[in-house]
Amino acid sequence: MILCSNPLAQYQAHKAEIDLAIQRVLDHGRYVLGEEVEAFESEFAVYIGVAHGIGVGSGTEALHAALVACGVGPGDEVVTVSHTAVATVAAIELAGATPVLVDIERDYYTLDPQRLESAITSRTKAIVPVHLYGQPADMEPILSIAHTHGLRVIEDCAQAHGAKYHGKRVGAWGDLACFSFYPTKNLGALGDGGMVVTNDPELMKQARLLREYGWAERYVSHRQGWNSRLDEVQAAVLRVKLAHLDADNTARTRLAALYDRCLAGTGLIVPNRRPDTTHVYHQYVVRSSQRDKLRAFLKSCTVDASIHYPVPIHLQPAYRERLRSDSTLLEAERVAREVLSLPIYPELTEQKCQAVIDAVQTFKGEA
Repeated sequence: MILCSNPLAQYQAHKAEIDLAIQRVLDHGRYVLGEEVEAFESEFAVYIGVAHGIGVGSGTEALHAALVACGVGPGDEVVTVSHTAVATVAAIELAGATPVLVDIERDYYTLDPQRLESAITSRTKAIVPVHLYGQPADMEPILSIAHTHGLRVIEDCAQAHGAKYHGKRVGAWGDLACFSFYPTKNLGALGDGGMVVTNDPELMKQARLLREYGWAERYVSHRQGWNSRLDEVQAAVLRVKLAHLDADNTARTRLAALYDRCLAGTGLIVPNRRPDTTHVYHQYVVRSSQRDKLRAFLKSCTVDASIHYPVPIHLQPAYRERLRSDSTLLEAERVAREVLSLPIYPELTEQKCQAVIDAVQTFKGEA
């Protein structure tokens, strides 16, 4: 089976370095919030181009901490998209706020700035644009609207480690930004992990307090907080992988270019790239009106294609009839019916990529 993503292959590619890093932690004897976490926070912040990084337990918890650090809470509204991982909305509700969903752009699948203004009310406190599939959202108009209304912007960068918008990495645009290090991400741990990054020292202070019971010093809480700590083993692994991230993203881009060339003429809609941005292809997402048939055919050819995401959040059982949207979310609903993620990860060989392409082309011939 050609997997859609393959964390094991990533570990095997850097096994010697990762094993040494893990052994270093084991021998040191400090396993939570120690030297490895501090070093990774600093190194990752430098990579993104911001002043501060705060390691936390997951990407969801990063969003939760960022929202609360901005003062978001009960009675507030936060604008985001329906076509995203449910974690984005779950974090808003964890903060006690109400998610307000807007539609996505037809070509890029990210928050449509033209739909943003109509979603803002007197209760709106923040905007969470999602850089989906490795594609940056259109940050300049989003930030302009946020500034006009005095709103915080928190970037959801869980799928876009290393992507650039107008020459600057995503994560360096908003008041804060949040990353996930789930194993399948472009920068993935061997378990869960997340990071909040910011240039604002006060927001950094609040996020750091929140991740560990509000402690400024041990056992003394200065505000309410919780337990969301990045452990030393994961930080050590991530330090190894961070050094390879740009090369890994280049490998993803090379595979995407092969898909682009070979899938032209198959009837599939291949990914568009926003001008003056760097797409890092966390997923290579095509669209097809025959998506489900194509997926089943690929499975019969031992190709694992996934759907990110099959049901927009506003139509999911837990949220249907409960969340407010700015209006109809036609693009989100259309995309959810058609998207299919083809295998892509740095260790995928061109031979296996070509096997995926051959299967897609065969399906076109049989359709």
